[in-house]
Amino acid sequence: MKKIKNPNEAARLRRKRHIRQKIAGTPERPRLVVFRSARHIYAQLIDDVNQKTLTGVSSLTKDLQAEIKKAGNKIDAARIVGKGIAKKAKAMKLEEVVFDRNGYIYHGRIKAVADGAREGGLKF
Repeated sequence: MKKIKNPNEAARLRRKRHIRQKIAGTPERPRLVVFRSARHIYAQLIDDVNQKTLTGVSSLTKDLQAEIKKAGNKIDAARIVGKGIAKKAKAMKLEEVVFDRNGYIYHGRIKAVADGAREGGLKF
């Protein structure tokens, strides 16, 4: 097993394991997972029953690059990513998801992705 040097990362992974014991995505209601790096933010829809990633969007996605350049800060970019994942989910005829914050505290960019997805029409 990989040794983690950062104590904050170890705490996040502990929270992540606890969260994942309680939630799971289904084909009708997939899990919306958010990953945050120092520069970018990623969102994926995952079906845990069939163990498949249905779709994903990030701040690196070509379709969103023009909007993200105008956004200015990372929180606005995260909101755009949330709207992008909601748009892709709507195209797949999905309206309800289970939100997985992936062990991150629900504020800042994580909250912005959730708010953007809600603005895009997803329910969770």
